[in-house]
Amino acid sequence: MADESTFAEFYRGTYRGLVTQLVAYTGDLAEAQDIAQEVYVRAWQRWRRLSAYDDPRAWVSKVGHHLAISRWRRAKVAVSTWTRHGPPPPPVEPDGATLDLVNALKRLPEAQRRALVLFHLGGFSVGDIARVEGAPEGTIKARLSRGRQALAPMLATTDALDGSRP
Repeated sequence: MADESTFAEFYRGTYRGLVTQLVAYTGDLAEAQDIAQEVYVRAWQRWRRLSAYDDPRAWVSKVGHHLAISRWRRAKVAVSTWTRHGPPPPPVEPDGATLDLVNALKRLPEAQRRALVLFHLGGFSVGDIARVEGAPEGTIKARLSRGRQALAPMLATTDALDGSRP
């Protein structure tokens, strides 16, 4: 396709210069490459119109600059929020029982694991899970039952799965 080949040629001819420009704006090569990737995605989406411009490189340069500024603004807001509210609390380390449960869940078929996690840990009803999974409620009940039966011998205690049952 002509569009693909002209875009590929444009990309090869302008990428290095754009990344160099963005490194100068951001001071970070990885950040510049991320922004350049976003710029070229946007350019490709508009390539039919953009390729008719006198200088599509100017458009790419301008969009890259705007995206760099946008990231600066987001970072500034994040720093301001962090300064006002402090850092988030450290994550709670899982206890041994939780680790045992997670390891046991990994050994179950995915459908049973999803049903158990959604029901017991996510607080979803059988009907909610059926809608999410696109399966009949009876299927979800069977997955829960089979999953519990498979988990029981894997866990030293079944306290992790106590609660209401369907």
